[in-house]
Amino acid sequence: MYRSLLFILGILLFSCENERISNGTDSAAALEALTEYVTVNKVFQDVGNNSGDNILTAETSASAKSSNIKDEAIVTIEPFDLSTFPKTITIDYGDGVLGRDGITRKGIITIISTNWYRVEGSVHTTTFTNFYHNDYKVEGIHVAENLGENDDDNLQFEVTITNGKITNLENESIEYTENVIRTWIAGETTPFNIWDDEYLFEGSQFGISSKGVNYSLTTDEALHFTLLPRNIESGILDVTLGIFSGIKIDYTESTITILGVSYPFGD
Repeated sequence: MYRSLLFILGILLFSCENERISNGTDSAAALEALTEYVTVNKVFQDVGNNSGDNILTAETSASAKSSNIKDEAIVTIEPFDLSTFPKTITIDYGDGVLGRDGITRKGIITIISTNWYRVEGSVHTTTFTNFYHNDYKVEGIHVAENLGENDDDNLQFEVTITNGKITNLENESIEYTENVIRTWIAGETTPFNIWDDEYLFEGSQFGISSKGVNYSLTTDEALHFTLLPRNIESGILDVTLGIFSGIKIDYTESTITILGVSYPFGD
């Protein structure tokens, strides 16, 4: 996805070098919003993946805490039983835990669950306390509601992110909101291995870049995400960036359409 958006950056900078968007920011600042979107999207998708994984781990855990070794966080479940809800699940990464994906997480994630993750109607609300994803401080409220199984027997979740924000070491912030349907299509039977999970995403994401540029992305066709390696296998995104609209990223055909003209892209 990152390389795809870099391709868009090059095309738009070439064709719109002297354009101005509605808030007076130059085109380079507007296009910078796309690269920032890549970062903020990865952070919050990672939060969703890890929150679900930790809820499943809590359900199957034999003790209230995992060992505090180098590559693990401390997970606390209160109350620690199989039937009392709501539950508070706290994941404490301490001063930093390096994950298998190369990401260092530190600080605390707190999840309030009204039932177990696979139970239809269950709601899981995630918040953050001095939580960092590499060098980005993460804030906001992430809510996932289990909608039950679809016609293909895959679990679906309605995911909303409100007041989402990541802040870098230079104190520059990117704002982010999301409202999507997330369909779990692979990896459900291996709760201790998040890396084989695959999802479909349908819905919209909005935000404001560090330079004040508004952006929005809406799926024309569901995006197929894999975690390891992290990739988008298929789907179509419709992108609006300031006054620039109608940008189509087609991951199925590996094309980007700008101003009615399609360009191929590759890995």
